[in-house]
Amino acid sequence: MTQSLQFRLSAWLSALVVAIAVVAGVIAFKTAFHEANELQDDQLEQIALLITPQSLGVMEHEALANVANPADLEAKLVIQTTLEHRPLALAANLPDGLQNASVQGVPWRIVVKTLASGTRVVVGQQTAGRDEIARNSALATVMPFGTLALVLLVVLHLVVRRMFRPLALLATSLDNRPEHDLSALAGDALPSEIAPFVVAINRLLGRVETSVAAQRRFVADAAHELRSPLTALSLQAERLDASDMPDAARKRLTSMRCGIDRTRVLLNQLLTLARLQDKPRASSAAELRVHAVFRHVLEDLMPLAEERRVDIGVSGDEDVLVHAPEADLTILVRNLVDNAIRYTPEGGSVDLSTGIADGRPWICVTDTGPGIAPEERARVFDPFYRVLGSDVDGSGLGLSIVGSIAARIGAQIELSDGEPSGLVATVTLARV
Repeated sequence: MTQSLQFRLSAWLSALVVAIAVVAGVIAFKTAFHEANELQDDQLEQIALLITPQSLGVMEHEALANVANPADLEAKLVIQTTLEHRPLALAANLPDGLQNASVQGVPWRIVVKTLASGTRVVVGQQTAGRDEIARNSALATVMPFGTLALVLLVVLHLVVRRMFRPLALLATSLDNRPEHDLSALAGDALPSEIAPFVVAINRLLGRVETSVAAQRRFVADAAHELRSPLTALSLQAERLDASDMPDAARKRLTSMRCGIDRTRVLLNQLLTLARLQDKPRASSAAELRVHAVFRHVLEDLMPLAEERRVDIGVSGDEDVLVHAPEADLTILVRNLVDNAIRYTPEGGSVDLSTGIADGRPWICVTDTGPGIAPEERARVFDPFYRVLGSDVDGSGLGLSIVGSIAARIGAQIELSDGEPSGLVATVTLARV
């Protein structure tokens, strides 16, 4: 948190707001307290001005009646004519005017006035009662400052969070990008202070994209260039197979032809993978029937299944309409089925099925092979990764191509255990 610019900005601004609120509150409290006392002084002087020889008796009687209980003196106003008597036992030589006095150790605020008849009148109030009134008035003045400071802190936090929201959205967008998406970041809604960083990141992404594209072109060009000599080797091997030769030489020729076939498959897969990675976005989608895709795949792979004596077919009569690029979906299903056939032992079976769950179509390829351990299921989609202990010929690119196509078309792949054994590969596509 201490390294967060948003946290530090919020903390410093909050501390500044609190400091200003405290200073303003202290000043407002003292000012309101002083003004409240001055207002009470004015009230005492105005009451003293209202006292005349005609009204003196009535006002004195009413004031003394109100303070009959000594406990009420703190909050009551006292008017009396004799300075030496209770409740205000004061010195007789006090000057006229507003002043402070102490009665039996209790502070009072009094106004002394001499009437035209020579009668001296005192109007007084305990300082404690006056201070309580002034303090309540001052607190009532300060309370809005505290409320405003709290509201300002909340608003400040929300404003700072909103100001940094474009950065959070940009980071989330960048983090959720597919691994092959190296397009430039959109920095239109970002603050001008952050724009240079976005420009620098976009330039870096451009350089990385150029470098990756060059590597992909190299792989594609190399694979393409190797196809011609492999074709020539394959033709030479076919011609050599038609000639007479010893059995030992014919066995070596057979091994050579198998190696040429494996290399041809590897080159085709490299070309497919390079094409998929060079264009991370899928081509235009179309409405497809899954059973039609199954039929095309089975036509291509039926010879391989018969050669390995694997029973392959479609289970279930339900057909599903999906919205996906036909070439991509066909390659995806073909690689899953090809992988299942190659890893299923003789006498095993491979089943293809489809359906809809929660409004999303799915395609499932189930085999009776050895399966894949749960801890290795995430890695089998990496290029050239093969499960240890497998003696099946392959390049480790089949499932990598499947993963790349799934990312292109927005599909999800899940590998699970079959019943009682084998592997179940389920591809869940986007809603139709």
